[in-house]
Amino acid sequence: AMDVGSSTGGFTDCMLQMGAKKIYCIDVGYGQIAWSLRNDPRVILLERTNIRHLERKRIPDIIDIATIDVSFISLTKVIPKVLEFLKEDGEILALVKPQFEVGKGEVGKGGIVREEEKRLAAVDSVRTEIETAGLYTIGVFESPVRGQKGNIEYFLYLKKG
Repeated sequence: AMDVGSSTGGFTDCMLQMGAKKIYCIDVGYGQIAWSLRNDPRVILLERTNIRHLERKRIPDIIDIATIDVSFISLTKVIPKVLEFLKEDGEILALVKPQFEVGKGEVGKGGIVREEEKRLAAVDSVRTEIETAGLYTIGVFESPVRGQKGNIEYFLYLKKG
């Protein structure tokens, strides 16, 4: 498995609880992941690593599932790189953060995208672009957890092939 934007390791922890045998945690930050995960032999940390510049040799395994929770960058710039590591029928669970997908002029005060039509347009825009990369959408649903500043975010459940 792969957790892009692993941060403190929320998705990593969930995947371990669901039986993942090995998870590559990729994050541009350093020292954020929970101590218990840092010390788990099933967790391979790739800190200070931007997924867009990750070389294949650093992840020798073929990945069956990837989670993506990134900020300050569009998913459309991250997902194509994740696909290079994903097996032919692999799956991706990606968190769409509309504030990083809409144009700068569309983000309201406090960094929040308040209008539902703008948020949904952001989700559709991401879906349209990544489906051209060889993915299809299994499902889209609103995250029950709000973003840090209160933004409504969405999950995209995708499959390669």
